[in-house]
Amino acid sequence: TANAATVCPSTDSSDGRVHFTPANLNNKLHRSIEPPTTRRILHQIFKAPTHFQVHEPLPASPHMGDEGAANHTRFCREHGDVGVHLFVYGRKAFGGGTEPKKYPARQTREASESVARLHGLKPGATVFAQQSPEVIDLGVFHNDVISVGNECVFFVHENSFTDTDAVLKELRTKVEQTCHTPLVVVKVKASEVSVADAVKSYLFNSQLVTLPNGKMVIIAPTECQQNTAVASYLTRLINDESNPIGNVVYMDVRQSMRNGGGPACLRLRVVLGEEEKNQISAHVFWNEKLDAQLRTWVGKHYRDRLLPQDLADPKLIVECHTALDELTQILKIGSVYPFQLERDAR
Repeated sequence: TANAATVCPSTDSSDGRVHFTPANLNNKLHRSIEPPTTRRILHQIFKAPTHFQVHEPLPASPHMGDEGAANHTRFCREHGDVGVHLFVYGRKAFGGGTEPKKYPARQTREASESVARLHGLKPGATVFAQQSPEVIDLGVFHNDVISVGNECVFFVHENSFTDTDAVLKELRTKVEQTCHTPLVVVKVKASEVSVADAVKSYLFNSQLVTLPNGKMVIIAPTECQQNTAVASYLTRLINDESNPIGNVVYMDVRQSMRNGGGPACLRLRVVLGEEEKNQISAHVFWNEKLDAQLRTWVGKHYRDRLLPQDLADPKLIVECHTALDELTQILKIGSVYPFQLERDAR
């Protein structure tokens, strides 16, 4: 699910449908092979053309570099209400502006604008902001490493953008006009948490969710708890009753962190109304039965270790295909992987 797509709910699109654009992820070879399968999975889940539109990924060109949800944030009063979309880019593909010198800017403005057009978003409900090239060169390869939003709250580092104050001013204006609610900005100063500490701890690569009591909670990696500056800041934050973030929960996601991903990798939010939910026949909504099936599947198929010599064993690919074939049957999404399509074609 990490950065797999950009999603626009039906409340915001011009045609009243939920729109999905799978990210082309063309900056990294190992991820650039994912989009066709991602699109098939999304299409199998969201089949009804009257309610859903699953687009093709943008052309796999450096000019259209698209990293999906990692550089997209939607603000709203509540998730089912109309919203404002923040698209963050690292560079303009056709020139103009500054670029990072050390690391690549994976998202282009042209890609962000293309997704907004595909989804039928109104200019008054979109903001395009350039991520600071300096913070990209400090390791902030996606916007979700330096900011996170939930409903009408924006938790953001002061050095996030080339002109953070201008971005926040535009966001405040458009959220007020479109969502009829104020944007609450929780801005973290560099004197409180440096960009280096934010990257090291993945403070902003956390989940920010709303509890039933209306308060929000940050679900952060344990690396935040182990970083003195970050832990001290979070303690001050949750003890400050003037902001809506009332608690922090630390989770051990060490394996994910070592591969460059924190809790935000599960931040691909798909907002659906009741009628839209009723159009989905795939077995993809969590319940106790599905939980038990997935736990059994993991216990049966998922290795607890993988050694280099295992990669030379042809049986490994058979093992993987068997597991994935069973998984698609559990989820009731049909054939989505290339080996399944080839088998079905025979």
